[in-house]
Amino acid sequence: MTQTVLTADAVATRALDILENNLVMAKKVYRDYEGEYSKNVNGYKKGATIRIRKPTDFTVREGEVVDTQEVVEGYTNLTVDKVRGVDFEFSATDLSLSIDNEDLNDRVFKPAMIQLANKIDTEVALLYKDVWNWVGTPGNDVNSYSDFALAPKRLDNGAVMRDMRCAVLSPDDHWGLLGSQTGLYIQDAAKGAYREGSLGKIGGVDTYMSQNVQTHTTGSRDDTTPVADTAAGNGVLSTTYALAKDSGEMVLSTDGWDTATLKQGDVFTIATVYAVNPVSKATLPYLQQFVVKADVATASSDTEVTISPPIITSGAYQTVSEAAADGDAIVNMGAASTGYAQNLVFHKNAFALTMVPMEMPNDGRPAARKSYKGVSIRVVPGYDFINNINKWRLDVLFGVKTLDARLATRLSGSA
Repeated sequence: MTQTVLTADAVATRALDILENNLVMAKKVYRDYEGEYSKNVNGYKKGATIRIRKPTDFTVREGEVVDTQEVVEGYTNLTVDKVRGVDFEFSATDLSLSIDNEDLNDRVFKPAMIQLANKIDTEVALLYKDVWNWVGTPGNDVNSYSDFALAPKRLDNGAVMRDMRCAVLSPDDHWGLLGSQTGLYIQDAAKGAYREGSLGKIGGVDTYMSQNVQTHTTGSRDDTTPVADTAAGNGVLSTTYALAKDSGEMVLSTDGWDTATLKQGDVFTIATVYAVNPVSKATLPYLQQFVVKADVATASSDTEVTISPPIITSGAYQTVSEAAADGDAIVNMGAASTGYAQNLVFHKNAFALTMVPMEMPNDGRPAARKSYKGVSIRVVPGYDFINNINKWRLDVLFGVKTLDARLATRLSGSA
């Protein structure tokens, strides 16, 4: 039997390699904030939270007369607050007689790191709750190019950069779309789809499958009578950039719901409130969609709903064609109390993942820490003297954040 030499450094090296190779969505989002946590200010570390500037927008002047615009930047916070890990143990007898190096990779490190990679990917995928764009018809599989094309089309209408786009699809939608692509094989256009089960790049979008695509279960809300209502609450149907620049949210006054719930991540439209191109401010041929930012209990009387994007009707940060009007009907995406796969198509800068190397223990034990391509893992060994058992804990520390929800859309198939 091959001798097993199990040191913290060897465990960290093997674990990091497997972990990095099994990440999917985590590799496709913005990763450059790690460097902020390595910078000390006057000898002190920055702490768990860093402040991030939001992108600025401007309007274009017509003619020769200067029309100076004040630069008012919004800010958001990214907090590294998620500790995830896998722990395992071996008896000294097993290490001596039953486990070799190949066993460690196949029986221990690989399944452990696959689980950890899935957990990190899941945390990124959960950011779907910040995304208001949702194309297609919830409940239908993505099974044609025309279905898939709805997503990059929505990004184009929103002036999203065409490079660094990525799609992450559920297994059902991946295989549904794959079936449509294999029909191109006779023209030699889709060998990857036919032979390897790989979708590759479609319409300029790198396309991947992940079982970590989330399912959103909609609230039990009423889908028949809800309206925007100036009589409800504070009567708020629009806001200004100055009020919403940091939160990216507003509280919308509504009325006419049943006694039920809206869930964080629910999406709806408001009659007469159309989307606008964020660059030209031209009105687009579809209603602006809004995402519910926090669970709320609805009622037949006044209900205030926190939504994003905020309804801003003019200026450089205009989001909609016009403000909601009293009595404008609210139409929800999908049926009430129903689960829908949350496929995401997005530009890299829509979301961020930041992993920070964890501090080493200061009790003198032979721990190890390894980092590669922004992925960092710490391994700390322990020993149970009474029971003659070697114990190991493997930890990662990270944070996730939606940087700009305009750069992403959810995707369902078409009826």
